[in-house]
Amino acid sequence: MILATDVDYPEGAPALAAGVVFEAWTDPAPAREYLVSVPDPAPYVPGQFYRRELPCLQDLLAEVAEDIDTVVIDGYVDLDTRGRMGLGAHLHEALDRELTVIGVAKNAFGGNDAALEVLRGESIKPLFVTARGIDPADAAAAVARMHGRFRLPTLLKRVDRLCRDGRR
Repeated sequence: MILATDVDYPEGAPALAAGVVFEAWTDPAPAREYLVSVPDPAPYVPGQFYRRELPCLQDLLAEVAEDIDTVVIDGYVDLDTRGRMGLGAHLHEALDRELTVIGVAKNAFGGNDAALEVLRGESIKPLFVTARGIDPADAAAAVARMHGRFRLPTLLKRVDRLCRDGRR
């Protein structure tokens, strides 16, 4: 099973970590959804984003009942090919390298030579895919074949919406 994740930080409220579980990259709908409230998230520190987001993802993963083999994050796994670790690399390490972690970022990160660009639908703006535990080219191919006609795959849009709507 695959878990797509996202985290939202509404001002003056607990952080919300959302996850959608699905079986195949081409699935149009999740098998199950999760929403976890994370009180007192760490403050954002430039260059150390993982310190804020990683505990939220760990709390979410602790709630997931399904046997997950892949986690998809909203962001980068690796920040470059020289070993600078992004959120996904820190998550991969925290999971003792037992799960595949794929990062799908919507925006380019300056100097990132590790990300593979994936064009979906008729968009001319790529998604940026990085990964650990799987060949990055295979991860990019998986993201490319995800359900949906638009730039952002259906289930990645769903987890984003779940996270943002959960704060209401």
